[in-house]
Amino acid sequence: MQIHPYLSFEGRCQEALDFYRDRLGASLGMVMRFKDAPPTDQPAPEGCDGPPPDGEKIMHSELRIGDSTLMATDGMASGKPNFAGISLSLRVRDEAEAAERFAALADGGQVQMPLAKTFFSPAFGMVADRFGVHWLVVAEAAAPA
Repeated sequence: MQIHPYLSFEGRCQEALDFYRDRLGASLGMVMRFKDAPPTDQPAPEGCDGPPPDGEKIMHSELRIGDSTLMATDGMASGKPNFAGISLSLRVRDEAEAAERFAALADGGQVQMPLAKTFFSPAFGMVADRFGVHWLVVAEAAAPA
């Protein structure tokens, strides 16, 4: 069994996918746009009252970051993404990579806790990226000598 985070960027999904590809070295897997969905004559599910998003918006996508899969969508493209109550933990191999990834995620975002040494990591910091996604960047602790 696996759990994969599924984020709704509410109209900014393509921008987010490009950002994570460029800043974290992520690779893009499957992308399905609303226009690519098979036609249906069934009514929209309850709670999906508005018109469907623009056909170019992303219905479903998969992004690989290291060994992890992050799924993302434009959702109903409301323009109001809300990532309260969740953080993604990005574990990296060393302090240099932590500094690089932290700076990349902080570009256009907001640092919540600067990258610093802690009792559990040589480099740990918290940042909300430009989309409001909260990240915990954690460098692996060096193996004892």
